[in-house]
Amino acid sequence: MRDVVIVALDFADAEQALESARAVKGRVKWVKVGMTLYYAAGPQIVRDLRSMGFKVFVDLKLHDIPHQVQGACRTLTRVGADMFTVHASGGRAMLLEAVAATDAAAKKFGTARPSILAVTVLTSLDDDALAEIGVEQTAAAQVETLATLAHSVGCDGVVCSPQEASAVRELLGQDGLIVTPGVRPAGESVGDQARVATPSEALASGATHLVIGRSITAASDPIAALDAILKEIADHDAE
Repeated sequence: MRDVVIVALDFADAEQALESARAVKGRVKWVKVGMTLYYAAGPQIVRDLRSMGFKVFVDLKLHDIPHQVQGACRTLTRVGADMFTVHASGGRAMLLEAVAATDAAAKKFGTARPSILAVTVLTSLDDDALAEIGVEQTAAAQVETLATLAHSVGCDGVVCSPQEASAVRELLGQDGLIVTPGVRPAGESVGDQARVATPSEALASGATHLVIGRSITAASDPIAALDAILKEIADHDAE
């Protein structure tokens, strides 16, 4: 089975996150450290998870002036992130600096170069929400615009909703990473996310990795919930 599920450890406490990671160890290789956990536990949580054998996706959605993003990319490379996110809407200069800083840091510190993912449009936003902040394009069109920019400057892939994954796959070709949050098992509430799909739908659309958090970590039986998702993926691969 493909190694596609990234379990989002969206906890405000390092021990809770590590306990959840221990529970899923052996079932998945990837875990996500987002803002809530990183701001609570700091860079050490990345090192701790890597020492457990996980690949770590650090999802801080860096979005600042190029100089600040350069420093953050250097730090994330040094602590051992396997993938991390920047906001594509930070613009060409910021994205170029992110790529250059990551390349240089990997050489300087003798670490593997992390994959850089450009966040396009958050899954919580729809067309109306974008219009409210002055974006005249639809969510789908904005995703394509930002994915094209990110690809042109050397980012390794993008973060988008499953609903745009197929169009983005055409833009990136076969090698680009497409990481999709907004993945929910059929029949589950979508919560605060507006653009969602099931695991098999996301994979069929061209996603390489699925970020799944509360569907697993907030379930009454997290392991059973994860196993059901992995079975759906295995069944999809067998078709």
